[in-house]
Amino acid sequence: MIIKGLFTAGSLIAGLAWAGAAAADTPVTFQLNWYAGGANAGFAAALQQGYYKEVGLDVTIIQGNGSANTAQMVASGQAQLAYADAVPVSQLIAKGAPMKILATIYQSNPNEVESLKKTGITSIADLKGKKIGVPAGSSQQPMLPLLYKANNIDASEVTHLSMPTSSMVPALLQGQVDAILGSVDDYAIQLKAQGADIHGFPFADHGVPTVSTSIFASESFIEQNPDVLRNFIAASLKGWSFALDNPDKAIDDVKAVFPEVDTKLAAAQLAAIPPLFCSGGAEYLGKATDAHWANTQDLLSQVGLLPVGTDPTIYYTNEFLPPDADLRPCK
Repeated sequence: MIIKGLFTAGSLIAGLAWAGAAAADTPVTFQLNWYAGGANAGFAAALQQGYYKEVGLDVTIIQGNGSANTAQMVASGQAQLAYADAVPVSQLIAKGAPMKILATIYQSNPNEVESLKKTGITSIADLKGKKIGVPAGSSQQPMLPLLYKANNIDASEVTHLSMPTSSMVPALLQGQVDAILGSVDDYAIQLKAQGADIHGFPFADHGVPTVSTSIFASESFIEQNPDVLRNFIAASLKGWSFALDNPDKAIDDVKAVFPEVDTKLAAAQLAAIPPLFCSGGAEYLGKATDAHWANTQDLLSQVGLLPVGTDPTIYYTNEFLPPDADLRPCK
């Protein structure tokens, strides 16, 4: 689904100033879930287009190496404001980590199983008896039990090989594994760029439609910086709106912030993700519905990834989002 409509000039001003301007040039460090590219172009756009500056924020964006690792960084106090898949974040919150999800960018997870067509894997069921590469510290690994349950697979029927993220694509291309746990916004694009003919099996289409990549923060940071958070989120959503409407300029912004970025790859990543922004019944960019959260809680609790019977509102709050009237609508 393509997100339609722009913020109006008036709503942008209202949204960005909604809680009052933050202190001038307040330093903010923002930890990503993954390395810089099209999948986080909205944040680079917010920085380079001056949206953070407009609300008095001096933002530094730090690259990551997996949602699970980023979630743990915030839980352990190594970072305070970050971006990661909602599943590992929610798992840590359920265990008592003082964190909260504040805005959801991907309303469905981008995860998928990827295999070369020549291996003959044509369905999730065909993974039985096969070797799968699993990226260390990723969001895909903890969701495997749910994927297997939804597709009647016993985990013991599959061999899992944990490996560094940089080894995933080469391992598949060289035949060291039969499939990998990848994502529509990264490994699939890398494989196609190298001429690979692949099958992709999205988690969301195979029984795992969960709330996904989100902005979250430690409870201490939330308590101490409520206005900074409101302005950061409003400016970030403005950056994502810009990126969706101006992808070429957004990739230039990514390159300006992270000069080492492969712009061709980043452009392909950004082109792959618009359907994720308004899936799961979302009505607005950045805001997952209560029903989607409830369904995510139900699915994950079925396989022990989240405790049964938990009120999903312990994981998230909409308090720091702009009013609905100032959010970009999905339709």
